[in-house]
Order: sequence, then C-alpha cells, then structure tokens
Amino acid sequence: MTDDPSVLDRLAGIIQDRKKNPPPRSYTTSLMQGGVEKIGAKVLEEAAEVVDAARELANQDNDTDAETGHLVAEAADLVYHLLVMLGYFDLTLAPVEIELDRRFGVSGLDEKEARD
Repeated sequence: MTDDPSVLDRLAGIIQDRKKNPPPRSYTTSLMQGGVEKIGAKVLEEAAEVVDAARELANQDNDTDAETGHLVAEAADLVYHLLVMLGYFDLTLAPVEIELDRRFGVSGLDEKEARD
C-alpha cells in the first residue's frame, strides 16, 4: 500500500499551481482566464463527447480496444475539465468525495427527491 497521491490529486495540484502561477503558454491558464463561461463550455463539450463515444461503443458488434479507448479518453478529458472548474473555485476533490460518501447507500431516486 502506498501513500502517494492519486493521479487526480496530482492533476488537481498542477491545476492549482497554474492558477496561482499562470504560465503564458498553458491550456489550463487559458481556461482559468476565460472563467466559468470558457470552462463550462468545455465541460459541456466534453460531456457530449463522452456520450457520443459511449453510443459508438454501444453500437459495436464487439468490444474492441479502440472503441473502449475512445470512451476512456473522452472520460479523461471530461474529468480534467471538471477538475479545472473545481480549481477555479479553489475546490479539490475532497468535498466531492465527502458528498458522494454522504449519498452512499441511499437510493439515487430518494436522494434526488430530497433535493427537490
């Protein structure tokens, strides 16, 4: 067992560093400078690409590494952009994990009803 930070924690740290020390030629910096509108547009775009890749995979006769790889790559893009959005507000995955843990063991339908 290792105490090394996860790749998501390391990526979140790099995103925060880019926010505090923005290098001029950094995609993360350009997203941060565009604020919620620019980051949000990318989150929406990447979410749509995840769904498209999943549809492609669902329409395949057999699972191939290429199709699953495409879905995984699009999911990675979505997670990165979500981390940028969280980082824009100086949030980490920790409160997201706490919220997911709070919901664990509760019916998703019941939890959603409680929010409405």
